[in-house]
Amino acid sequence: MNEPTTAGLGRLRSVIGSTGRRRRRIQAIADGSAMFVSIVIAAVLRYEFEVPGNLMRDTILFALVGAAVYLVAGMVSGLYSGKWSFGSFEELSTVVETVSIATVVLLGVTLVLDRLVPLSVPLIASSFVLTASAGVRYIWRWDLERRLRPSHSDVERVVVIGAGEGGHQIVTAMLRNPSGRYLPVALLDDDPLKRNLRVRGVPVRGGHAQLGEVAAAEGATIALLAIPSAGSALIREVEELADAADIQLLVLPSSSELYGARVEVADIRPVTPADLLGRHEHDTDVASIAGYITGKRVLVTGAGGSIGSELCRQLYRYAPASLVMVERDESALHAVQLSIEGRAMLDSRNLVVADIRDRTRMHQVFAEHQPEVVFHAAALKHLPLLEMHPSEALKTNVWGTVALLEAALEVGVERFVNISTDKAADPTSVLGYTKRIAERVTADVAADSPGTFLSVRFGNVLGSRGSVLTAFKAQIEAGGPVTVTHPEVTRYFMTVEEAVQLVIQAGAVGRDGETLILDMGTPVRIADVARRLIAESERPIEIVYTGLRPGEKLHEILVGEAEEGERPMHPGISHVQVPPLSKDRLPPYQFDRPDLVAELAKVCALTEDASSHQVRRPA
Repeated sequence: MNEPTTAGLGRLRSVIGSTGRRRRRIQAIADGSAMFVSIVIAAVLRYEFEVPGNLMRDTILFALVGAAVYLVAGMVSGLYSGKWSFGSFEELSTVVETVSIATVVLLGVTLVLDRLVPLSVPLIASSFVLTASAGVRYIWRWDLERRLRPSHSDVERVVVIGAGEGGHQIVTAMLRNPSGRYLPVALLDDDPLKRNLRVRGVPVRGGHAQLGEVAAAEGATIALLAIPSAGSALIREVEELADAADIQLLVLPSSSELYGARVEVADIRPVTPADLLGRHEHDTDVASIAGYITGKRVLVTGAGGSIGSELCRQLYRYAPASLVMVERDESALHAVQLSIEGRAMLDSRNLVVADIRDRTRMHQVFAEHQPEVVFHAAALKHLPLLEMHPSEALKTNVWGTVALLEAALEVGVERFVNISTDKAADPTSVLGYTKRIAERVTADVAADSPGTFLSVRFGNVLGSRGSVLTAFKAQIEAGGPVTVTHPEVTRYFMTVEEAVQLVIQAGAVGRDGETLILDMGTPVRIADVARRLIAESERPIEIVYTGLRPGEKLHEILVGEAEEGERPMHPGISHVQVPPLSKDRLPPYQFDRPDLVAELAKVCALTEDASSHQVRRPA
């Protein structure tokens, strides 16, 4: 879709450029003529259509002076300089300014020339010339935009859902693309105050529930959901309405994907599984984020992973003083540098190949880069593998986190954000145990350090490596079957862009020792996800239920039974207190006995005596 958009913009610039100078000359002639005629008409009205013969000559002379004054005032104010978009608010404001200047000057001329014409004449004429000048510009712009509307035989008629800022931008973009494929014919919006609204002449015809009847009445074949902040629930509802009306549903990217950029025709795309499952509406306080990121030295571990790489991309937009990316996979570092900078020379000291398990190396990295803000995203995360190899989870998720916390304390890190998982809430698996321990060790460091140390917990991230969507798509492409553990198993989902956006926000609002939990909406049945993807493939593919794996829950939770969440700072982020756990109570780094899983569970159950600040096992 980029080519039609580029061609349309090129034609728009060509049309405006080729007529620009000629238009300004015509405007000047039209404005001068309008002033001349307006003064004559004003005089005629002043004398009730019976202007004395001797005054008509004076009126015509004054009208010639008025035309000249108007043109000079227009040149002084820049009305004919091409400084503003044709027919824009800025240009019309300049017309008002020019008319005001000309009127004041003409009133002065009238007084100096001993009232060559009555004082009421330039005052009456000002309203006429303002109407005429604005009217000419309006008609000219209307004609230009009419010629820019797509009108070729292949154009598809579109009902746009959402008459907010996104709807305004996309309707304008479509109507200024003569070679584009989309023509907006109606808008739908649930706000009753917008029922009489027109956007570029396109009327609001009702709420989104009227999609079917409006599409049928307008002969539309496409519905476009133009609400970047729309959540998955609304997208699923609109998709059902579009299916019932036998029209295609397209969407705009989410707010987190757009990063505040203007909406263009090229942004229009089909609905994806991520749209249907993982989009949630959240308000981001950009000022608070910029306050602790902009101009700071920031370090990200696991920078080549799904979460880490998106973290780096979003953090880069807030202009940190430096962005240090730590990753043990050199190819992943190559990819993340390419995605951020558009090049991948691997020639910066801020690209660090290192393993967080290596305590000495971590201290070296922190000593060299002196980070002020740390996002710890490095982890082992695949539950079944970690059940078989629990010692590896201990080394990375627990002792790797300890190594980073020690290095952070050594250089005086101001803010440390440990990225956790919903598996840490009432854990039943090695992944859950180790991530819960990491949360508690982070809280322990927070109790005795000048910086702010906290954790952020969330569920499944759509599109991440090894995610359920990736696995299902691969199975469908291979012809099936699609494997699901249990017919009723549910999980929380969020897009990687939104998850990272909230992680960064949580870093701004989180308090020492807390775990912050991201609002991920309503959990979704995995079997429903599989059926939806199979339906899109239009292939007869079987779903096979394999049974829950060791350590796996039927339904994940975000907040443990003993935890009480509150939302004092942000509507999409809950805060829970985490009991500290000293690193002295952890299993040794090389602990690899058959009872390791049981030992990890016991460590998770350790409680702390607040009065003695000593950690003990429950009786």
